[in-house]
Amino acid sequence: MKPEIHPDYHDVIFVDSATGTEWTSRSTVTSEETREIEGVDVPIVRLEISAVSHPFWTGTQRELDTDGKIDRFRKRYGGTKPNVGKSPAKAEAEESEEAAAEAPAEE
Repeated sequence: MKPEIHPDYHDVIFVDSATGTEWTSRSTVTSEETREIEGVDVPIVRLEISAVSHPFWTGTQRELDTDGKIDRFRKRYGGTKPNVGKSPAKAEAEESEEAAAEAPAEE
């Protein structure tokens, strides 16, 4: 390694502000808040959220009612499911079948 071109890589105490969980790691991040550990001043970095308190990793993530929202959107704007993945001929044939089924039957 070339001297004087790399940032200072040192021990850091990370603190999750949501839960108060602390862990020590190594980083180039610094902070004015420090704590003495084994005679060495170690910077303390406070995090708003980490894997300890993130809803995805803790299993407390909310499920969104996507089905209800989609139905409300379709009702409001009159849309139906698009013909995704269908060939134009097949989509046209299905539309004509639907139109024939909706047309009044002649007697």
